[in-house]
Amino acid sequence: MNRETAASVIEFWFSEEVKPLWFNSTEDFDTQLTERFLATYQEAAQGKLDEWEYSAEGALALVIILDQFPLNMFRGQKASFVTEASSREVAKNALNHHFDSQLGDEQKAFLYMPFMHSEVLDDQDQSVALYKAAGLEYNLKFAEHHRKIVKRFGRFPHRNQILVRKSTQEEIDWLASDEAFKG
Repeated sequence: MNRETAASVIEFWFSEEVKPLWFNSTEDFDTQLTERFLATYQEAAQGKLDEWEYSAEGALALVIILDQFPLNMFRGQKASFVTEASSREVAKNALNHHFDSQLGDEQKAFLYMPFMHSEVLDDQDQSVALYKAAGLEYNLKFAEHHRKIVKRFGRFPHRNQILVRKSTQEEIDWLASDEAFKG
């Protein structure tokens, strides 16, 4: 088995074949991603790829592995959120080193995404500020929407069932509405 590199992760994720699947995944793509990257994800989750964190490309690759890949590999399972906090730590370190200034707009969008995925309001505020400062209007719209949900509920209600959390009546009503965000 060939060991993945930060460059191979970036090349895969930003390829023309994968871009249309970023937010419209299929079961086939989830399977393909899992077959290719599960071992890499496990290494990253265990801290075995921490040396990647000290370059812009490596930090971005780690964020994608820890934040995006589990959403595909473990769709609908608690495991899809296990490495979210780790991805935020990598993103924070990258920002402290100004690595985002070395990235293109699409890459920045993913470097900042762990803050949008957080259920902590301060992270949500940082997400909105980052997308706004970078002029990433498309992503900013989603960041503001995510922040509005966390501000209202203190969490993402669509995760309650997966994380075995009891939903409030307000969350249940919201999830049944057209306004709801499912995931």
